[in-house]
Amino acid sequence: MLNEIKASATVVDRAISGQGVWQESPLVGADALLKAHQGGSPKAFRLTERPFLELVNVRGDTRDAAFVKAVQAVIGCVPPEKANTIARGNGYTMLWLGPDEWLVHSDAAHDASRPAPLEAKLRAAFVGQFSAAVDIGSGYTVLDIDGPKTREVLSRGCPLDLHPKVFGEGQCAQSHYFKASLTLVPLGGDRFEMIVRRSFADYFVKMMLDAAEPLLA
Repeated sequence: MLNEIKASATVVDRAISGQGVWQESPLVGADALLKAHQGGSPKAFRLTERPFLELVNVRGDTRDAAFVKAVQAVIGCVPPEKANTIARGNGYTMLWLGPDEWLVHSDAAHDASRPAPLEAKLRAAFVGQFSAAVDIGSGYTVLDIDGPKTREVLSRGCPLDLHPKVFGEGQCAQSHYFKASLTLVPLGGDRFEMIVRRSFADYFVKMMLDAAEPLLA
């Protein structure tokens, strides 16, 4: 079974040899659609998944120096205080969601054979504080889109002003794409990162590829 998984053209699931651990991407239902899209090597617009990243919801008060110090010790950056901005640390990205709420995700996939370290590290650092860290990685996935048609594809279902002078690198925003909620992060150029709820991921991918089809003909 493991050999069959390694032969897959897209990373939608994985097994950890000898550990009895299985992870499945929420996009497993759209596997054939993604393979067809990626197999065409589209240059104008390309959608890929970055599966199995750690995602942790963090709550706290930046007026509390102990909270800021704890976050910086674990993540490598202080929580961004300006609305809809991000900060990058030691292998992590921290997104502002509200005055006392952030989303942190790892920049690399987590090894499923080991306990997810980020939540545990933050919880240990927050002991004695009025702060919280909750692992939400199983409920979301992270997607990347790139190419000169990216903003046009996004604008078909997202109401945000996507002009790079208005919404650019270092920012983030919570919005929706058709009926699916998402958190959108510009990565520079025509590339964007999208964090999508697991329950909407299959629908999200199908809607996005459908919206992109006439632009890629």
